Amino acid sequence: MKSFFSNVFIGLFATMSINSFAENPEGFTIKIKVKGLKEGASCILAYYNWDKNAIKDSAKADSKGEVVFKGTEKAEEGIYLFVPPNKKYFDFVVGVEQNFSLETDTTDYIKNMKVKGSEENKSFFEYQAFMISKQKQIEPLREQLKSIKKSKDSTKLLQDKMSAIDLEVKTYQSNFIKNHPATFVAKLFKAMEEPVIPDAPLLPNGSKDTIFPYHYYKAHYFDNIDLTDDRMLRTPIFFNKIKNYMDKWTAQTPDSLNVSADYLIEHSKPNKEMFKYMVWWTTLTYETSKNMGMDAVFVHIVDKYYKTKQAYWVDSTQLYKISEKATILKPILIGKRAPEISMPDSLGEYISMSNIKAKYTIIVFWDQGCGHCKKEIPKLMELYNKIKSKGVAVYAIETEDKADEWKKFIKDNKLNWINVREPDHYRRAVAKKIYDIQSTPIIYLLDENKIIKAKHIDSEQLGGIIEMLEKEKGK
Repeated sequence: MKSFFSNVFIGLFATMSINSFAENPEGFTIKIKVKGLKEGASCILAYYNWDKNAIKDSAKADSKGEVVFKGTEKAEEGIYLFVPPNKKYFDFVVGVEQNFSLETDTTDYIKNMKVKGSEENKSFFEYQAFMISKQKQIEPLREQLKSIKKSKDSTKLLQDKMSAIDLEVKTYQSNFIKNHPATFVAKLFKAMEEPVIPDAPLLPNGSKDTIFPYHYYKAHYFDNIDLTDDRMLRTPIFFNKIKNYMDKWTAQTPDSLNVSADYLIEHSKPNKEMFKYMVWWTTLTYETSKNMGMDAVFVHIVDKYYKTKQAYWVDSTQLYKISEKATILKPILIGKRAPEISMPDSLGEYISMSNIKAKYTIIVFWDQGCGHCKKEIPKLMELYNKIKSKGVAVYAIETEDKADEWKKFIKDNKLNWINVREPDHYRRAVAKKIYDIQSTPIIYLLDENKIIKAKHIDSEQLGGIIEMLEKEKGK
């Protein structure tokens, strides 16, 4: 059954069988016999696939509890899962040799496992048994550490015992890598290793460089991880490694994220499948990010890899859609000068956004018939009344063609800011497209030069952002 152990053990791994049956040389045949598995039980052969699991095959157990999975083509190499009806699964390897058998029972999958036709799976299950034994040793120590009173001597004794067990695990993995250097399991163990950070150098003033560990760790993050081996995609560790690199070891600014995304993508290029996943995942992640400003990363990736036709897996329709979206977003990224808008107010006089003289200009796209707008616009009005003396103007754009209702809402809610709407349907649609208005309300914050400082925020966030910008100016 599945078990996990400290930060040294991040899953159960194995691959590339050394011996095999000659039953299905063109495809794969995996026989799994589980004592205690009922006849007719529907079982699944699955594999790790990036951040999810994917189903490879399914079969039913016979009267002896044996399940046979077969395919006419070779299975993708990687870490697979045997999933019985009770969902208590175990991991094993499908590698170069793809004809083997596993036999165990439901009382303890790992302890009772017998392997035929795959020497590496034998080593893999021995490793799992070893890890389970170490886990049983370390868990009581962890519980004791939680319960003891604050005693330096007792705490140190327990921590030393836990460190000794961790060292045993690392030694085991190190010996496996040394003795089986060509195996995929060894490659995974190496991928689990953390960079060893040397002592920080001294600065000219004699103090240690406190940011050296961060820069060293990030620079050596992928020393033991092969970004050109697509088998890594089918393991339980690879996705988290990539995600941690982007989320925790990269500054969350578009410029820094662009550099890290390019590193992943460029280093994966020799393998088409890895390249595809790196481009796909970074594109999706930053296109759908809830963090403000991350659309700049999406635009960067589209410009560099889609518009140059390197994304070989997308068809012409998909390429057009994703390229068009990036083209729309590019002029309205944070840091860009806001595109000009000129619309008539309730008296029919055109007012240009660029002519507004204000320290901050808030552009809000809204619709008087929108339920969320009916709640948000009065909140924005309340905020505006508090901060307008600081040089804040609001340019409120009604997005639908209902003039009477619009004027009534303005009057009822005393919206004494700049209220505009475009009666011409086409011109109104163009303005919505320029600012990527898919829903309402949408708020943009501009500075005195009409540079976009924030967007897609609510009134509560808006007040805090203006306050932050004011503090930055005061520095």
